[in-house]
Amino acid sequence: MKKTMWTRAALVGVVTMLSVSVACANGYREKNMQVEVAKSAMKVTPVRDWNSLSIRPGKKAETWTLDGEQLNDVTFYGGIVPGEPLIRETSKKHKPLPKFTSDTLLVEIPELLEGTYRTEKGIGSFSVTNSKPDRFLGQDGIRFTYEYVDADNLPRKGEARAALIKGQLYMATFDAPRLHYFEATLDDFHALTDSAAL
Repeated sequence: MKKTMWTRAALVGVVTMLSVSVACANGYREKNMQVEVAKSAMKVTPVRDWNSLSIRPGKKAETWTLDGEQLNDVTFYGGIVPGEPLIRETSKKHKPLPKFTSDTLLVEIPELLEGTYRTEKGIGSFSVTNSKPDRFLGQDGIRFTYEYVDADNLPRKGEARAALIKGQLYMATFDAPRLHYFEATLDDFHALTDSAAL
């Protein structure tokens, strides 16, 4: 009896510690409150509550989620300058990432994202399914959709919006499993990126 009580107490303690560490590790983005993202001048005003992950994919990138990074992942890239990759390179020698350049055109942004995903996520299957002009951050930009199979063989879909402003790249991407989560959260991504401003 005492052993069972101690086991339950220990389990409650572990769960509490994990909950506290998760709460401390991630940020809470309250609805209707404008906030700067990706350590840049880009700001968004979410219409619902989001969580921002404390671990950033790069010094100028930030990830938000509603249900967990694997279920719905919105990543902001703010003020990427020529010569920089979109995210932090884990190995410049063995896994060099493609770089944004001063010659990169809007129509080449999908290729930049694809190269980054293929290198960093180790995926082989990636295809851009649609691309069209779009307004983003009050500027002429691009919106494109894509599909890929992740390292766990899970089919995923994504959408991105990007603009080149004063020689810098600003972009937001949304990735989710193709079944259910992509369609279920796509409107939330649209509302979030429609609110984006500099």
